[in-house]
Amino acid sequence: MNFRVGRRREEPEINLIPMIDVLLVILIFMMVTTSYAKFSELQINLPQAGGVATAAQIKPINVAVDASEHYAINNKGLSYTGVDALAIALRNAAGDQADPTIVINADAKAPHQSVINVMEAARRAGYGRITFTTQSQPK
Repeated sequence: MNFRVGRRREEPEINLIPMIDVLLVILIFMMVTTSYAKFSELQINLPQAGGVATAAQIKPINVAVDASEHYAINNKGLSYTGVDALAIALRNAAGDQADPTIVINADAKAPHQSVINVMEAARRAGYGRITFTTQSQPK
């Protein structure tokens, strides 16, 4: 029995407009939240260096400082009488080197002032290349 006389049956249809709206909102959200990193491209021409390797190896000056403020330059004990005397000893240890590397080996319990004395002596002697040795802790 057909009780719906004169009425046509409506066919279901898929409405795409809400789906397109949702996709556009997602697309806009992704565009706003995405960060684009554009690195500046620099044209860098690195300099070329050519030279003759030096035959003489530059020998560093090792300065040791222990916890009781005793100094040693290249494993030779030195009695500390002042920064000027330490600067003279550094010049004597350097010999004919123009700007040797000063390597400071300080005890962990050495006073901070004793390391500063070595640095000041190197400055007064005219040496600016100073490094420190360290020891990594065992795990």
